[in-house]
Amino acid sequence: MAFVSTFSQFCLFFTFLISSSIAQTTSFTPKALVLPVTKDSATGQYTTQLSQRTPLFAIKLTVDLGGQYLWVDCDQNFTSSTFRPAECNSEVCNLAEYRVCGGGFCSLYPYNPITNTATIGQLAQDVVSLQSTDGSNPGSIVIAQRVLFTCGSTSLLEGLANGVKGMAGLGRGPIGLASQLSSAFSFSRKFAICLGEMGVIFFGDGPYNFLPDNNVSQSLIYTPLFINPISAPGSFFPREKSIEYFIGVKNIKIDEEPVSINSTLLNFFDKEGNGGTKISTINPYTMMERSIYKAFTSAFAKALSGVPRVSPFAPFDVCFNSSHLGVTRVGPAVPTIDFVLQSPTDYWRIFGGNAMVQVKEDVLCLGFVDGGLNPGASIVIGIHQIENNLLEFDLARSRLGFTSTLYFQRTTCSNFNLTSNA
Repeated sequence: MAFVSTFSQFCLFFTFLISSSIAQTTSFTPKALVLPVTKDSATGQYTTQLSQRTPLFAIKLTVDLGGQYLWVDCDQNFTSSTFRPAECNSEVCNLAEYRVCGGGFCSLYPYNPITNTATIGQLAQDVVSLQSTDGSNPGSIVIAQRVLFTCGSTSLLEGLANGVKGMAGLGRGPIGLASQLSSAFSFSRKFAICLGEMGVIFFGDGPYNFLPDNNVSQSLIYTPLFINPISAPGSFFPREKSIEYFIGVKNIKIDEEPVSINSTLLNFFDKEGNGGTKISTINPYTMMERSIYKAFTSAFAKALSGVPRVSPFAPFDVCFNSSHLGVTRVGPAVPTIDFVLQSPTDYWRIFGGNAMVQVKEDVLCLGFVDGGLNPGASIVIGIHQIENNLLEFDLARSRLGFTSTLYFQRTTCSNFNLTSNA
């Protein structure tokens, strides 16, 4: 078994190594790339599709914002004339911080966060094809050579959406998909996600123009991204830095009134890496540590005390008779929820469309769940709360840009033009 040192030892060589291992095979140099995403109705997972291998083969992938890298099932019908396994002690193996060396090639541990399982898988390189964009329309197809990925096994697909053959990891580590593509095409180390029934992932700079004529880049609010010095369980090894995305939530307000919570739970981070607030495309709803959840749900119910409560509807504890609630452009007429960030005037506001879930006729539930005691991150902002919000992850500046709901701009994440060529 061969172990290598942490990412910090490679950061000075990052751009050189990736750029030399990935080469575009077209004279056209894109400023940005775009991938369509779709919400799977059965699982609630977001999936995308890209083409890999020679000849090119379309692969359906589950999107994992906090995933370490691209991994695909190599057990079933994987053939490619451009497949290149990574040799032990090579630059790319060292960059990937490989864990195992056998038969002359290095391996990693691809991870399925849905089932919390990992297997050993060979690190390799192959061709990947994506579509360019000018921020308004799809453009020319571009091809990157030698994109690093890991071979997973068929068993690792358990729990993933039907037809999925792997996961697109967008984590901030050295071989995350966003980092590799930005180096391959020499654009900004940045990506943005916008999730709805349909949606998009952008790699590179904006603008992000949505129909009918909305440049949502102009409404981005920025807050720092933080690195948890100790990673979460799963395929991550103890005492390593996390590659997930954390923001600095300092407090929570409901209708601009602070919720009384133990604010130390939101701090970064205890000796086990617990605490803080992270963003996830795996958790369907925002999860809160139990004491935070109880204080939050109690305050929300009090603020909506004029509306009749109904029985809980799992996994939600706070539900209302929706016939007593009005409807606004941004969803049900309920109290606003603010995640207060670096200052009292710096906050991420959640309106009714992202706060409430229609579970059956005339029943709306507060779409947040109890994470129990010691859940790791004290708050995990989940899919329902980020839908129809555009989130820009600027890795170079270590900051998050967010828009709050796009309903105020009379558009949604489904409104990017994916049909007309530039």
